[in-house]
Amino acid sequence: MDAPRAVVIGSGIGGLTAAVALHRSGWQVTVLERADSLEPVGAGIGLAPNAQRALDVIGLGDEIRSLAAWQGEGGMRSPDGRWLSRTDSAAAAERFGGPLVLVHRATLIDRVAAGLPATAIRTGCPAHLVDPGVVGGRPAVVGTPQGPVEADLVIGADGIHSAVRSALFPDHPGPSYAGFTAWRVVVPAPAEPFAPHETWGRGALWGTQPLKDGRIYAYAAAVAPAGARAADDERAELLRRFGDWHAPIPGIISAAEPTGVLRNDVYQMTDPLPAFHLGRTVLVGDSAHAMAPTLGQGGNQAIEDGIVLAHHVAPGADLGAGLAGYTADRLPRTAAVVRKAEQVSRLMRLTGPASVAVRDFVMSTVSRFGPGLVLRTFDGIADWRPPQHTYAAGTKDAPAKPRWSATDEGRDVRR
Repeated sequence: MDAPRAVVIGSGIGGLTAAVALHRSGWQVTVLERADSLEPVGAGIGLAPNAQRALDVIGLGDEIRSLAAWQGEGGMRSPDGRWLSRTDSAAAAERFGGPLVLVHRATLIDRVAAGLPATAIRTGCPAHLVDPGVVGGRPAVVGTPQGPVEADLVIGADGIHSAVRSALFPDHPGPSYAGFTAWRVVVPAPAEPFAPHETWGRGALWGTQPLKDGRIYAYAAAVAPAGARAADDERAELLRRFGDWHAPIPGIISAAEPTGVLRNDVYQMTDPLPAFHLGRTVLVGDSAHAMAPTLGQGGNQAIEDGIVLAHHVAPGADLGAGLAGYTADRLPRTAAVVRKAEQVSRLMRLTGPASVAVRDFVMSTVSRFGPGLVLRTFDGIADWRPPQHTYAAGTKDAPAKPRWSATDEGRDVRR
């Protein structure tokens, strides 16, 4: 009997994770990507313990941890450099079962894609949903430049402005502008030592985090009208907005190439979809639940999606029941994360001097009561664990077993 066929539209981290998980569980998988390569538009991505455990299921957790920088001590600062709160990475690792790690997005995409046969990924192939199909009836159909492709399952992983989502739920309003824009940049590490930090100002923030290869991943966000862009270049815009903030921020901006600064308006789906599937077609990642980056969970939730989807749609199982189970598992969880990310982004968007002063005072006061109160924000998120494994990391017979044997600055995080 031939393996059932799955077609993934889009090669972001959610689509690729789903593709690898489905491939390992016995599906024949094809990934269709509009761009001419898998080189992602992005920079760094933080992987919390929940996403790492999901990657453990497909045998990639240890490899990604070995390629990533483990979060050290740092915290939140004000633009003048004053510490508002300090992070305790050991306490976070103990509370959530592992550390936060940071990896370049291109590295993550490359290693996940390596889990698929070379012939499974077709780049330079724009695709669109022609027919979502009917479970127990006609197959789903995907249109490509080479002609229509039939599939037992279609995964819409085509991002925030998903055409697959619009085809499935044309009456849903889709994502809305979150009120701020974001920049990302990767540069060589500055000469002067620094602690990882996220700095909050009036309607703006800046983050500086080290990558394992010695470079720095920096990100920024600021309240701005949708669609606004710098009249000259985005590096100049960053200098105007953040050039008088504490070191090493001005130096990092100056080290960036003008064309190397990425800028994207932030969109979110605070109005959840009625379901994540229709017929034989299902949504993962930003296509299903675009969220503000203020919790760092967008990519993490997409990785969870891929693993949970494969768990529910094992070959030979009832596909309709499996897709319903996927929606039941993922929709309420991701809706809650979207809401929490929006709540945090409201604090970032504060611009009034009085409200910002109160926000900073509360942050500073809460941190004095120990790391538990600060970390409580991620309870129910970073401590998530995958469902019962239905396939293995290395073979189809042996379950994936996470191994926390790495050390962070000489300290065992978990044994």
